[in-house]
Amino acid sequence: MFKNTLDDPQFAMVESLALTFERTGRTGFWAQLVLGTFPVLVMAFVLFYAGSLSGTRAGVPIVEWLAMGNILLLFFTIFWFHRYRDLGKRIADPANRPSREEVTSKVWTGLMASGLGVIFSILVMLFEVGQIFFYFLTAPQGGVPTVQVNGATFVSAIDMASLMALVLTMAAEVLVTMMGLWLLFRTSTAYAEDDLT
Repeated sequence: MFKNTLDDPQFAMVESLALTFERTGRTGFWAQLVLGTFPVLVMAFVLFYAGSLSGTRAGVPIVEWLAMGNILLLFFTIFWFHRYRDLGKRIADPANRPSREEVTSKVWTGLMASGLGVIFSILVMLFEVGQIFFYFLTAPQGGVPTVQVNGATFVSAIDMASLMALVLTMAAEVLVTMMGLWLLFRTSTAYAEDDLT
């Protein structure tokens, strides 16, 4: 293998690309699994134990759909990063090496999924923070009670837990987007001249 590396620098770049896909796939998989656990637990708590949210915080159904879509996209990107590890092994095998187009299309699929997740997170956060901000603006301005505001309008601990879950989901999606861009860059440099299939 060392002789191949000295004789053919392109071979070394493709071997390095395979290692990059395996490492990035493993890191992205575990990072998303760790960061995505809390949002899934909060969602399960709200769905199964808290029942439906009642009162003034039960509101815009689009937020619930976007949040569910966001969690589904998180599951998809976790699965996709697991596939990057397998793709790295295929790149390392000269007999089974995928073409540049195949590798690039797989990276673009992961980038589009994580980008869509970022957009969903931003929209949900804008709705949620806007609604909480409105409640705090309507409260008396001498000191803002965080449990009971204006009689029927209240902000609860589950609202803060929900925002924390959104921030963690957003962190996972931004991390995955950065990793996907890194993989796209590495793919384009390793397959610089032509396909090695």
